[in-house]
Amino acid sequence: MVSIKGGRKRLVTGVVSTVTVGLAFGTIALSGPANGATRSAEAADTGIHAKPTIVLEHGAFADGSSWNGVIADLRAHGYPVVAAANPLRGPASDAAALRTVLDHVKGPKILVGHSYGGNVISQAAADDPEVKALVYVAAFLPAPGESALELTNKYPGSTLPNALDPVTYKQADGSTATDLYIQQDKFRHQFAADVPAKQAALMAAEQRPIAQAALEEKATTAAWKTKPSWDIVTTRDLNIPAAVQRFIAKRAHAHTTEVAASHSVAVSHPHLVANVIEQAAHATVR
Repeated sequence: MVSIKGGRKRLVTGVVSTVTVGLAFGTIALSGPANGATRSAEAADTGIHAKPTIVLEHGAFADGSSWNGVIADLRAHGYPVVAAANPLRGPASDAAALRTVLDHVKGPKILVGHSYGGNVISQAAADDPEVKALVYVAAFLPAPGESALELTNKYPGSTLPNALDPVTYKQADGSTATDLYIQQDKFRHQFAADVPAKQAALMAAEQRPIAQAALEEKATTAAWKTKPSWDIVTTRDLNIPAAVQRFIAKRAHAHTTEVAASHSVAVSHPHLVANVIEQAAHATVR
């Protein structure tokens, strides 16, 4: 771990690890005991201090299976894990959906967000005393009044616009909306350059689109202002430039680790991501 406040940053190059990407499209994956209440009761009976539940929120162009390698590591170390399905419709509505998951899982929690998922956890964790820490993985940390699109454009370097495949459709009320995909033949280069080609092709096929309006919607609250935060900055990221990630991590006084990785760092470096999550857990849950 490297703290921005007075610490020295650590550049991690590590060997790329691979995981098998499952077909967890639109589902909630639950590992460990059924819920936090059961886990806490068992811990009380044995006198063992319960570990916090790790709640994972994926971002745009991904699904819950992007956390597979991270989940495997956390489970091996005894952590209960929930990988929530992100609707990718807008920070406010997506945060409301995530809060239903948080309310269901009792006891202390560490909330983790990748990419646009950072917008969502920043809102969902507000005023929730059971969320003990926030972990941002190549993610946005917007301040109130900021959008993901605004932050992306704060510094040059994102090549995402030229890789997008927009799909406009008519909604039930007759209005139109646009969903954004990444073109499948550009997916690996844009999103997962350090992931093996066959695995990246599966990820491209399984990607979930984000509403264009979600990237334009402004944040209304920022839980990182009151909760301790950890941040993984990906220096080879073509979606969110490293300069943007460093700016928002520094502003949040986050404990920051830099890694030479693509935007899909949870897939290419699951052990590093799991390690940072465990650092957050050890530091904030006693």
